[in-house]
Amino acid sequence: MSFKHLTAATALLSVLLVSAPLQAKSLAPLAVVAGQTATAAPAVLDDAAIARVSAPLLGQLPVFNPTAGLAQAVVPDAGAMIAVKAAVAADTGEQSDAAARVSANITDLRKSLLVVAMGLRDTRYVRGGRDPSTGFDCSGFVRYVFAHAVGMQLPRNSASQFLAGLKVKRADMQPGDLVFFRTHGKRAISHVGIYISNGRFIHSPATGKSVEISSLKEGYWAKRFAGAKRPEAMAQVADKG
Repeated sequence: MSFKHLTAATALLSVLLVSAPLQAKSLAPLAVVAGQTATAAPAVLDDAAIARVSAPLLGQLPVFNPTAGLAQAVVPDAGAMIAVKAAVAADTGEQSDAAARVSANITDLRKSLLVVAMGLRDTRYVRGGRDPSTGFDCSGFVRYVFAHAVGMQLPRNSASQFLAGLKVKRADMQPGDLVFFRTHGKRAISHVGIYISNGRFIHSPATGKSVEISSLKEGYWAKRFAGAKRPEAMAQVADKG
């Protein structure tokens, strides 16, 4: 048998074996094709003989259709779907719990800030003052409150505190946010206080006065209001929560 014929015959048998399991009776047509018996099969299969043998057999073989198998493979098992839904629900619950913890932490921080700030009411104003034993200026008061209430170190003056904060819209101000003013012209930030609620803030205003509560609605402060900022340290605490 030539190499060409041997190769062709081998390929044909491979296709037949892979395409479907052949039982013994399915080999019968091979023996009787073209009037030949099993013992009388031609010794040499030329191309024409191979074609005559393969044609009727290929017509009898089942057609391989992967669609059904693939469809079954991609349909999720009902139990698996339930497990996935449960995992998603659990993850959502964990995220909600984490958000609640962050909110609680921020709320506690704001409460601590206001408790310390309110405890310093009536402390006299002293230019450059940074301690209740001697008195406060505006930035010294704010810095002292943050350091002793929540352990956060803010810049030393109101202009630097303004630059270091994250901008907050007036409608979104929350207790503990910083409110800034321009009391010496329209450009420079020169005063700062700690927002309480309902437009009120606590601050150390000026020489001859002491730490007190004022309102953003008052004419003097309303005209000089420069905006609100949230110290970056507050945002960092929220991220870590």
